[in-house]
Amino acid sequence: MTQTAERQRILVVDDEMSIVDAVATALRYEGFDVHEATDGRTALAAVQDGPPDLVILDVMLPDLDGFEVMRRIRQDGIRVPVLFLTARDSVDDKVAGLTIGGDDYVTKPFSLAELVARARAVLRRTNGDGQRDGKLRFADLELDDDTREVFRDGHPIRLTATEFNLLRFFMLNPRHVLSKNQILDHVWHYDFGGDPNVVETFISYLRKKLDKHGPPLIHTIRLVGYTLREPDRAP
Repeated sequence: MTQTAERQRILVVDDEMSIVDAVATALRYEGFDVHEATDGRTALAAVQDGPPDLVILDVMLPDLDGFEVMRRIRQDGIRVPVLFLTARDSVDDKVAGLTIGGDDYVTKPFSLAELVARARAVLRRTNGDGQRDGKLRFADLELDDDTREVFRDGHPIRLTATEFNLLRFFMLNPRHVLSKNQILDHVWHYDFGGDPNVVETFISYLRKKLDKHGPPLIHTIRLVGYTLREPDRAP
């Protein structure tokens, strides 16, 4: 449990208490200070009273829906990051949430591990989480969000825009196993021509460039996904 996580406050909003309880329990286990709401008006009042570091916001609420809550928060000039929970699976609904200022979304049903990982990623992007100079660092990798430059062990690595975004997603979620679907959602945002094998192709491209300057950092977890972790040490 990190001191950063202990300081971060998350508001969980969903009209299903079973979901609120499960999500809140998982986040508290990770060290976050969690507050709860089961309707849009209560959530809006809580944010206005004292903005949390992140709002996990269900779209389908009994009074004000999540999109309306988001609009009112933004109208009040409050810039709190929002991660939407939605049972809606259409591209239009997801794009709508991101267009009005949402930072991410998770489609129900979801795994608690995925939700926690997404929440951490949003917090890193919006609050810095130790990366206040605009740079992400892992092992001997350094990624500069401002200049779009990448270095490994001091060596510059030229990446395409897609390769850069792919590496950035890994570096925002170090040591977490990321599924193909997670990677598609965050890196391609549906613009991948309908072929999920695009993930394997670009991970291969990225590995070749990174591995020129050191041992492998991106590892395949068979039948699950991929993870960015420290190089395996020789026995």
